[in-house]
Amino acid sequence: MNLTFNFIKSVSNIYDEMIDNGFSLVYLGEFSHEITKMFTSMAESDMEKNSEERSVQRKVYHVMVETLQNMNKHSDEIQERNIGKGLFIIGKKSETYYIITSNRVAKKHKDHLENALITVNKATPEELKEMYKRQIREGSLSEKGGAGLGLIDIARKTGEPLNYQFLQLDDDYFFFILKVEINAKKFAKD
Repeated sequence: MNLTFNFIKSVSNIYDEMIDNGFSLVYLGEFSHEITKMFTSMAESDMEKNSEERSVQRKVYHVMVETLQNMNKHSDEIQERNIGKGLFIIGKKSETYYIITSNRVAKKHKDHLENALITVNKATPEELKEMYKRQIREGSLSEKGGAGLGLIDIARKTGEPLNYQFLQLDDDYFFFILKVEINAKKFAKD
């Protein structure tokens, strides 16, 4: 009886946290192309149902796709079939959409990723545009298949700093958390 009560209480607490934080979609597990398509479709339907402007929908959609692709390609918890694992959350609070992703990152990849985040966050919009163009022209593929465009592109599309944190899991891995915000008022057409 006590186990059932604790389980119900846990579910209730999770539900309350999701409502309080404006979470509309939370997923923990494998990330594949099919799952990315499913999430983007669900988010689009939700935004249309809430009469969100098309310009805002496009920004949120683009950032969602980019963050999900990054997690699929760059998670250091790759399963068979080259599918990454992680956590994905999308929500809206007040006039701000946010997308949160988290996944395991190997210690050997942490510094490179953190330096890229610092560089992107320090860059002006003009510098981001030049970084993007340079990466398209000269970018070489990383060992995981990316050309390093994702973070630059997300920062360009949102005009906001990329919030992130690394939590050490053990001697070899960190839990990488990325939060991207999209201000709906900023992108709504007047």
